[in-house]
Formats: sequence, C-alpha cells, structure tokens
Amino acid sequence: MNKFATALLAPFAALALAGCFPTVDYGDVRHSAYVAEPRCTPQPDAPVDAAALPLFFVTSRLPDCREPEIHLLGHRGDRVRYGRFAEPRDETIGGKTRFRTPLALQAESDWWGALQAEAGRKQGRVLLYVHGYRESFETTTKDAAQIARMTGFDGPVIAYSWPSQHKVLSYAVDETNMYHDVRNFRAFLKALAEQPWVTEVVIVAHSLGARLVVPAIAYVDRAAAGSDSRNISNIILASPDIDRETFERDISADVLAEAKVARARRITAYVSLKDKALAASRAIHGYPRLGSPYCFDSFVADDLKARGLPVRCYAHAIPGLTIVDTTDVSRGSTGHSNFLRSAVVCRDFVDVVAGRLVRPERVPVAPLHHVFRLLPNPAAPKDSDDIICQRNSDTEAP
Repeated sequence: MNKFATALLAPFAALALAGCFPTVDYGDVRHSAYVAEPRCTPQPDAPVDAAALPLFFVTSRLPDCREPEIHLLGHRGDRVRYGRFAEPRDETIGGKTRFRTPLALQAESDWWGALQAEAGRKQGRVLLYVHGYRESFETTTKDAAQIARMTGFDGPVIAYSWPSQHKVLSYAVDETNMYHDVRNFRAFLKALAEQPWVTEVVIVAHSLGARLVVPAIAYVDRAAAGSDSRNISNIILASPDIDRETFERDISADVLAEAKVARARRITAYVSLKDKALAASRAIHGYPRLGSPYCFDSFVADDLKARGLPVRCYAHAIPGLTIVDTTDVSRGSTGHSNFLRSAVVCRDFVDVVAGRLVRPERVPVAPLHHVFRLLPNPAAPKDSDDIICQRNSDTEAP
C-alpha cells in the first residue's frame, strides 16, 4: 500500500473507532422546501437564453431554488431534472465570493427539443460526460466545459451529474449514491440512444462514473428496440475506478460483444500507475482497478522486473479495447485526471473523441497489441499543459 493510500485510510479507521464516521446530514431544511419554488419545476416553453447557456445538463441532485441563483446540492433529488449551463466562474454574492455555475432548469420536453435542434445543426453527434467521486455540480460542469472547449466537439455536450458529496471522506457515500442512481442514468441513456436524430453518442466517464456507465450501456443494448444501440460506439473511460478482473470477465459478453465490436464499438481506457486515488481505492476494495496497471500477482511482477521491463499489469486483450498508459506523463497531486491535465494525454484524448484511432505519440507495449504508453514530449513541457489542455485558470474550483 503506498503512502497516499495509507494516509487516506488512516482517517477512515480513526473515525470508525471514534464512532463518528462521516454520514449524510439531512440538514435543517425540509427537502421539499428546496424545490417548492416554481423555478424548480419549469413549465414548457419557459424562455432559456441558449446563447448564454450553451451546454446541457441532466442531474439527479436536489436543487435549492430558494435564492435567486439555483444551486444543486449533494442530496438525492426527488426526480431527474434537465437544464442548460455555462462554464462556472467566481461570483460575488452577498459580499462572499463563490464558485458558481450559471444555469437554468428546463422542462424535459423543451430540453429534448433544444438538444435535437443543436444536434441537427451539427452531425447528430452528442458527447455525454459522467463524473466520478468527490465532485460537486460546479466541478463537474467545469470539467465538461473544458472537454467541450478542448475537443471543439461538433455537437451538443451533456454533463450528467449524480449526487457526489465533494468530500474526501465520503467515498462510501458516493458509491452508495452512484448505485442508487443506476436506474436514473440508464433510463436517460436509453432515451438518448433511441433518438432517431442521434447518430453517435460519445461517452466520457471519469473514475467512479465508469461503474455507472458500463452496466448502463449493457442495459441499453439489451433494451434497444430495433436500433441495436449502435450509435453508442465511442466509449472513453478515464481513470476508471472499476474492478479490473470483473471488467475482464464481463465486458466481452455484453458491452464489447463480438457483434458490437463488428459495428465499430470501442472502449479506450486511460490508466496510470501514479494514480493515487485508484491506489487508495484498491486498498479499500482489495483488488486492482481497471485504471491502474498495478500488478496484483507478485509472481508476474517479479518476472517483469527480472526481464528489465516496467512492472505494470493491464486488463487482458479484449477485441474493441485499447488501453493508454499515462504513467510517464502524469500530472496533478493525485494523477487521477491526466486526460484534463497533461498536454500529451489531452492531445490523445482529443483525437479519440474525434474518432481518430491511431496516434504517432503512442508507443506499443510489446507483446500487448492493445496497450500503448504515452511518453513525455520535449516540445510540450509541463508549463504548456494548461494551454494545450485549454484549462481556464480563471475558473478553477477551490
């Protein structure tokens, strides 16, 4: 267990022994009071400034509509809601500076109509981003806005936000809420995939979001009525916090079944041995995660070391699966968001979103034909990461 994982688990153990393990506080406001204001239930044809709010969101978070600015909480909502948003920014409200996402809730029918109009102006492509552990609505929309800006995606971008707590010690709560949200997400994904005007759904799932996305795709495949869900073709798992062995066992039987791969479905998984968040997850769950090439089998690790090879172990070769190892170009304090932080990874990610499957910067990991390493690029030093990844340093969440 590395130092980060030990440091993360220590507070959990101490809190458990003290009998004060973090719990979800209902709060001193009835949840029904948060949504009593009519703005929480917008009527059809209510005006929304699409130019000011160009991006789309779907959320199962509980909204707080008591103040002029709607805020999405960490509690479970009473139903799924739809809306539009713009990139979050610092705003001064009541003398206090807060990081807020400009947003407007929208009637479900209006939202689908706006999404269709936006997709129709493009090529029918839609990008769906699903966040992971320890995210607020603001950090989720910040990342979704960066993805839209960085990729220049030629269609509408949707952020799906489930009620993550945005707290380090609330990992178990986030897992619980993620599983609670399975029905909500798979119903939305099914509705999206069944729209006749959607030609392709590009799905980007980060961290714990992979555990929401992968089984939902399998559900949509089973439930697809005639369309065969073939428009879900490009699936990107960034730092996926999903059991690696479970993924290996199940994926070729459903999401990457032979018929799906024959119709060009593919999964690209970005992994890193320097991902401290996934090292902590491995310590909690006992088994390695798909997003970390940790060698669980010590005999395999010893053999790699004896052969002078990097001690890294990956998911087995599965048709339709490509693994991109970002260990050597990892960025950030945890190395858990390289696809948004590292210039080399950002460039690769942009190409994958665009459907370009081959990049000269990828170095094959022989004899594993499905695994590639990304190596440092002298022409893209660390100080160019923000520029190439098009991070907006003026809108960074605290």
